[in-house]
Amino acid sequence: FSFAKAYAFALGIPWTGVNHLEGHIHSVFLEPDPPPFPFISLLASGGHTGIYYVDSYTKMELMGQTRDDAAGEAFDKVAKMLGLGYPGGSIIGKTAEKGDPLKINFPRPYLDKSGFDFSFSGIKTSVSRFIQTHADEYKNMIPDIAAGFQEAVVDVLSYKLINAARERGCEHISIAGGVAANKRLREKINIEADLSGMKVHIPAPSLCGDNAAMIAAAGYHSLIKGVAHDLNMDVFSRAV
Repeated sequence: FSFAKAYAFALGIPWTGVNHLEGHIHSVFLEPDPPPFPFISLLASGGHTGIYYVDSYTKMELMGQTRDDAAGEAFDKVAKMLGLGYPGGSIIGKTAEKGDPLKINFPRPYLDKSGFDFSFSGIKTSVSRFIQTHADEYKNMIPDIAAGFQEAVVDVLSYKLINAARERGCEHISIAGGVAANKRLREKINIEADLSGMKVHIPAPSLCGDNAAMIAAAGYHSLIKGVAHDLNMDVFSRAV
């Protein structure tokens, strides 16, 4: 951040600050076949989970977001409960491949609620209670627990994304953020989109996590729109 400002000052060129979340959504524009506008984007990461109506490179409307834990945060916490390590997303995904997603049924919060908000703390708590009530045997059930948990999260994410696209009449959808690298999520959304006549646009796994390319893409599109910021601008943990 400081280097970018100093570099812009030294060269006498415009400088623009970038919303990190918009950067994630821009990751899909780095692929050869980006979605046409408008489209719906699901952003799911360790710190954020939300659904956006994307009308242009610089116009994005938040339709719904998590009320508590982000999806990636829930993956990390459940992985820790199971003693699997960090980061939780990839470890849960690999462990779940050895388990049966139908053997343990965890809740799907907010599926019965209108709107597009999420809640993942309940799923996390349900996993914790299952571990407590099966203290003598849960270690032999870790793959099934991981698979059941992952399936619950994936069901909620895919359901909300598809419904948001239906409500806005969008035929194109995308996913972004670290959780978008999850193999099962990618599979599920492709299946649901195909059934709904929608096309999915998913960035390569290497572009799903935090990366400089997505920030550069968002910055580029801001600059060509004439957006430039004062060099005194600082970093903020939330958009202002």
